[in-house]
Amino acid sequence: MESLGSGVKKKATEHHYRAEVMIAGEQLRLRLHDGKLIKDRRYHLRTYPNCFVAKELTDWLIDHKEAPDRETGIRLMQKLMDHYIIHHVCDEHSDYKDAKLLYRFRKDDGTFPLSKDVKVFMRGQSLYEKLVSVEESILKVREENSVKYQRTFLGSEMIDWLIQEGEVENRQEAVELGRALLEHGIIQHVSNRHHFFDSDILYHFWINFRRRRRLTELLNENSSRALSESPDSPFCLRKLNPDPGNTSFLSVQTNKEIKVVSAVRRSSITSLSGNSNIYFSAPPTLVFPPVAECNPKSVLKRPVTNEELLSPGAPYVKKTLTIVGDAVGWGFVVRGGRPCHIQAVDPGGPAAAAGMKVCQFVFSVNGVYVLHLDYQTISSLIMTGPRTLVMEVMEAIE
Repeated sequence: MESLGSGVKKKATEHHYRAEVMIAGEQLRLRLHDGKLIKDRRYHLRTYPNCFVAKELTDWLIDHKEAPDRETGIRLMQKLMDHYIIHHVCDEHSDYKDAKLLYRFRKDDGTFPLSKDVKVFMRGQSLYEKLVSVEESILKVREENSVKYQRTFLGSEMIDWLIQEGEVENRQEAVELGRALLEHGIIQHVSNRHHFFDSDILYHFWINFRRRRRLTELLNENSSRALSESPDSPFCLRKLNPDPGNTSFLSVQTNKEIKVVSAVRRSSITSLSGNSNIYFSAPPTLVFPPVAECNPKSVLKRPVTNEELLSPGAPYVKKTLTIVGDAVGWGFVVRGGRPCHIQAVDPGGPAAAAGMKVCQFVFSVNGVYVLHLDYQTISSLIMTGPRTLVMEVMEAIE
């Protein structure tokens, strides 16, 4: 069996980072459109459509805790410029200046370079979304050498599925597609030792296309592990180098008027060689790698048992939350077990808007009673379920 060479591994890591920049850039673009920072603006008697003011964006990054200071905000936006995600509206500046200058996302003016690498990435995204949206998906949590892996499949199993779904015509074409996805860091042998084969070797989607991420992750270009998600949570929220005294990721003041957040469905792009208009007209989500613990210390002040939660007169109230995932996910982290609790909530995500708070206990997920389950199982239930998530939670009465 052919081993994976160091050259292939290195190239896959490079594609990973490029993908991460695209993902973060697309998520930011959608948020800025929602927040009306991107709009048509006039300057010197000329109208520039779909642009933003650099100084205003830097303020926004700090206000939304995407950057701790202006210097970091500038570095983040320069990353997007270096990777052809944004540019000055007249291309008069090759660097990002924290000033009253107009910049624009290339996806908003059709100048984003649709390279072969981007097309492979989009094909992988389309296949992933198709796989997680079906009831009997081949993607499962599996164990190898006492390690559990998310989103796994056997090589031969994937090939069977690709042919069955009409994604390829024969097994040889399927192998070629699998190898392209592996070389571009989208899928990976679970131990990162083998290339893609039509065999019973275990692979997984290295990229989780539904993970919400922070822009500061882009500053860790030389550490693929720093860009990684937790292998057991599809909604990983974390701050890199967090302040011990800053718990902004662990609590949120929710708007009690808001109970459901609407969302745009993810794009479904099935052609590797489709024309560029598909990319610019659809609202894709983009993503990346595995393996770091996030928020490992429990936010609970003390352990709570199921018996305590369910005992008559217990100081807990049951609430039903309807959460419609947005373009980058649901925005929360589940931890613990029997019962599981909400460990972190993204203040700007759908879960927060629906009323989710840290320290709530998960009672049911889409009608399935889950108090007796561990957080890995609950995470898998949510990730393989529909975009609209209905959760019952138990909240302490203050």
